[in-house]
Amino acid sequence: MADKVLTANRLSDGISVWLDAAGNWVESLQDAFVARHAEAVSALEATGKTAFADNKVVDVNVIDIEEVDGVLRPLRLRERIRAEGPTIDYATGYKGLNGPVQAA
Repeated sequence: MADKVLTANRLSDGISVWLDAAGNWVESLQDAFVARHAEAVSALEATGKTAFADNKVVDVNVIDIEEVDGVLRPLRLRERIRAEGPTIDYATGYKGLNGPVQAA
């Protein structure tokens, strides 16, 4: 079984988030709780359903990741884009999750 994390989009602003070990939604994949066995994956799924029902997040998914040299990396391209930000310049000064929009 591949390692897994729980991801979603925060309902208040649409930002991609990941569930950490304390049950908080964080903006960095590197801070996510990694499920390494079936029971942990089941717990992630249950937590995601509850957070969705409580209108905290949308598009809740358990995704496959790999850890390379201590760095978490999604296996699917879609999830890598969500974790790292746009693959092209989106708008002048836009830094994705790496920083705020800079005035032009």
